[in-house]
Amino acid sequence: MLDQHFDEQRAAGIRVRREVLGPAHVDRATAGTTAFTRDFQDLITRYAWGDIWTRPGLDRRSRSLITLTALVALGHHEELAMHVRAARTNGLTVDEIKETLLQTAIYCGVPAANTAFRIAQRVLEEPQ
Repeated sequence: MLDQHFDEQRAAGIRVRREVLGPAHVDRATAGTTAFTRDFQDLITRYAWGDIWTRPGLDRRSRSLITLTALVALGHHEELAMHVRAARTNGLTVDEIKETLLQTAIYCGVPAANTAFRIAQRVLEEPQ
């Protein structure tokens, strides 16, 4: 029974992860999975994408806003570019992303927002 639950979580997680991050990103991550990282990839697919991102309490736009803020606050720059792209996929406009980053300047600090703006600018200039 627990295996069936994990299988359902995994299937939902793969679907949402592909919809939000794009098939190319997920395919690269999957192709790069090793015996060492396999359990971690399974965990984030089931838990983050299959359990949390599929919950009905928030829409994907809201989840993207929260994710951007958390990544800026914690200085996770390596994930920020990917989630700026995901925010666009989830329907956020350039102005909404800008306003989110301006908000982070106040609550997360100007240096954190400065780096976030630089990363977001680079991503937003990419062809869609």
